[in-house]
Formats: sequence, structure tokens, C-alpha cells
Amino acid sequence: MATTRTADAHWEGTLLEGHGTVSLVSSGTGAFDVTWASRAQTPEGRTSPEELIAAAHAACFSMALSSALAKGGTPATTLDTSVEVDFQPGEGIVAIRIAVAGDVPGLSGEAFAAAAASAKENCPVSQALRAVPIALTVR
Repeated sequence: MATTRTADAHWEGTLLEGHGTVSLVSSGTGAFDVTWASRAQTPEGRTSPEELIAAAHAACFSMALSSALAKGGTPATTLDTSVEVDFQPGEGIVAIRIAVAGDVPGLSGEAFAAAAASAKENCPVSQALRAVPIALTVR
């Protein structure tokens, strides 16, 4: 059965001078201010679509890797994932970088790297973002 999640955005004014709010409706966990400046320049306490994509990608990748490791008989004790999303005004999202470190008892570094590479290719957010180059660093 499919699961649907909802987020809403409210925007006022022009692109450059305007401002908005993004709300996580399904979970009710928060509303975040957003402006063009927070997207193209400095955040100043506001988020951007790219930061929200980075958060979604980090969570999805971590879940996919955790699942694969457990199914392979070597569940992770911890996984720490960081995702960077590069936005270039006039071009859009131009690059995504995933960095992951994990504590996985009984698993070699090579096997961890292979599982991470598979998670990068197969997590639903990675699949949705295939138009953008995605790099992976395993620590």
C-alpha cells in the first residue's frame, strides 16, 4: 500500500523580495521559513528546497543502507550520513554528495562500501534524483 506524505508551501511577494513558509503537514513536526536569499546566498535561519532535499536524501539513504545491512546479517550499530546538495542559480541542482560512516560489527570496509553504493543507487530519493550526479564517500 502506498504512503502519501504532504508538505505545503505559502509564498508572498516576488521571488527576490518575497518570503515563504514550508510546513511539514503529514507529521505536523514544523514549519520553516524560506526566501530566495536562503536558497541562493546565506541561510540566515531559513531553509531552502535543497536543504530539505538533503535531509530527505540523508534519511532515505540511511534507511536503505540499514535495511540492506540487516538483511545481509550484519546490522549496523550506527550510521552517520551527511548529504550536500549544490544549487546553481539559473541551472538548478547541479550536484549531490553523500558521505557515510558506520559501525558495522563483522563487516569489512569493502563490504560496507559495496552496501553503501547499492543504497546510493536504490534508495527511493536517489532514484527520484537520478538527473543529478550523486557522489558517495564512505568513511
